Amino acid sequence: MSGVDFVREADENIPGFRQRLQGLAQTPPIYLLLALLVLISAGLAVQYSAAGGDGRPWFWPHALRALAGCLLMVAVALVDVRFWLRFAYVPLAMMLALLLVLEFVPSDLAVDRWIRVGSYQFQPSEPAKLALVMALARFFHDRRGRGGFLEILVPGILIAVPAFLVWRQPDLGTAAAIVAVGCVTAFLAGLSLRVVVAGTVAAAGAVPLLWWFVLHEYQRVRVRSFLDPESDPLGAGYHLLQSKIAVGSGGAFGRGFLGGSQTQLEFLPEHHTDFAFTVFAEEFGFAGTLALLAIYALIIVWGVVLAQFVRNHFGRVLAASITFIVFLYAFINISMTTGTLPVVGYPLPPISYGGTALLTLFVCMGLLLNVYVHRDSVLGRRNRTLV
Repeated sequence: MSGVDFVREADENIPGFRQRLQGLAQTPPIYLLLALLVLISAGLAVQYSAAGGDGRPWFWPHALRALAGCLLMVAVALVDVRFWLRFAYVPLAMMLALLLVLEFVPSDLAVDRWIRVGSYQFQPSEPAKLALVMALARFFHDRRGRGGFLEILVPGILIAVPAFLVWRQPDLGTAAAIVAVGCVTAFLAGLSLRVVVAGTVAAAGAVPLLWWFVLHEYQRVRVRSFLDPESDPLGAGYHLLQSKIAVGSGGAFGRGFLGGSQTQLEFLPEHHTDFAFTVFAEEFGFAGTLALLAIYALIIVWGVVLAQFVRNHFGRVLAASITFIVFLYAFINISMTTGTLPVVGYPLPPISYGGTALLTLFVCMGLLLNVYVHRDSVLGRRNRTLV
C-alpha cells in the first residue's frame, strides 16, 4: 500500500472524515498563501533584528529575494502539469552537472559548496532535493503497477548519486537529507514497506561503519559536542550553548523585537542564517515560537491532505514529497538550534538568510499550488493525458 493512502483508511472509523478532508483539499489555497506571507514577514523581522535594526546587509536583499521568489512561485504554479511531467528528469540532470562542477572543476567559480556567478552564490545541493523528488515522481508514475527489481535499482541510483556528490563536498547533513527525501518519496510512491524496513535495518547496522570510516573528525566532534556541549563551551559546543541560552532567555513572551541580548550583543554566531530561528525565539518567546510552528504545521497539513485527493499519481507523490521537504527544513533547523539534533548547518527558509534555499522553498510552494490547480487531471504513462 502506498504511503499516501494511509489517511484514506481513517474514514472507516470516523464517519464523514474523508468528506471533510476532501472539502479541505478543494478549498482555494488562501490559507497556504497567508501562511507563507506570515513566514516571509517573520523572516524579514529576524533579518532586520539580526542586523541590529538596520536594513543592511541582510534585510533588503532578503526582501528582494522573497519578492523574486513569489513571482517564481506564481510562474511555476501556472505552468501546465504535463510540462513538469515531461521534463521531470531535467532538473536532476542539471543539479548533478552542477555538483560535478564543484567536484571536478577547481576554479574561481566553484567555492566550497557554492558556485559563484558575479555577486550571487548558488548552492546546488539545496534544489537537488526537489529535483530528486520530481525525477522519482515521474519514474514511479510511469511504472505504477509494474513492480520488479527496477523499482528498487533505479530509485537507489537516483538517490545515491546526488547524495554521494554532496557528501564529498563535504556536507553530510544535506547528503543525509537527500537520502531521507528520496527514501520517503519512494515509499509514498508505493515502494514495498518490506523494502523500506529492510533498508532501515541495514542503515542502522551501518552506523558504526559510518562513524569510523565515513565521518570526518570535525563531524564526530559535532556529535560529541551535541551530547555534551559543556565539555568545550568555547569551541565545538559554543554555537549550541549560545543558541540554548538565547531560546531560554526568551521566556513565555520574549524579550521584544530588537530586544534579544544574545543577538544584539552578538554572542550568537550565524544568527542571520543557521540560527535565525533562535533570534525569533529569543525576541518572541515560547508563544511566538508556537505560532511559528503552527504556521509550518498548517502548510504541512494542507499538503498532506491535498495529496490524498489528487487524481494523478505524479501529482500525488509530488505533493506529499514536497510537503516532506518543508517538514524537513523546519524539523532539522529547529531541532538543531534547540539541541535536539547536532549542529549541521541547515537553513530554515524563509526565516534564514540565503538565496538558494529561499528560492527552492518558493519553487516547492509553486509546485504544490500547481498540483492543486491540476488535481483533477488524469495523466497516462509517458505523459499521455487520458482526460
